Amino acid sequence: MSLTDLKRKKLKDTRNKVSVDEFIEDANNYAQGKTAGQIQPGQTTAQFLKGLDKKSTKIYRHATFTLTEKSISQLDEIAKTTKIAKSKILRVLIDEFYQQQDTAQLTILSKSSR
Repeated sequence: MSLTDLKRKKLKDTRNKVSVDEFIEDANNYAQGKTAGQIQPGQTTAQFLKGLDKKSTKIYRHATFTLTEKSISQLDEIAKTTKIAKSKILRVLIDEFYQQQDTAQLTILSKSSR
């Protein structure tokens, strides 16, 4: 082993370049306790879903939950006819349910418990 092997090698800079405006916006969001991917008050479903572009954001987390056979087949059918990914369909439905008033949510939940 020679002394040249002990030389410190430069690490590659892996930081993403951001504009000043993006940096300030992120700082403001951080100060207000907001994180990327959170729906903001007054934000429409379309605006929220625009931010759910899988290629540009890393706000997705893997989730596992149980569905009935009927729900799975219905979801499969919707995905085939609309040619939209099942996970995106679920995100849309969850957001639509979230936007409902409490009474409307309770009505929907009471119908589904049959």
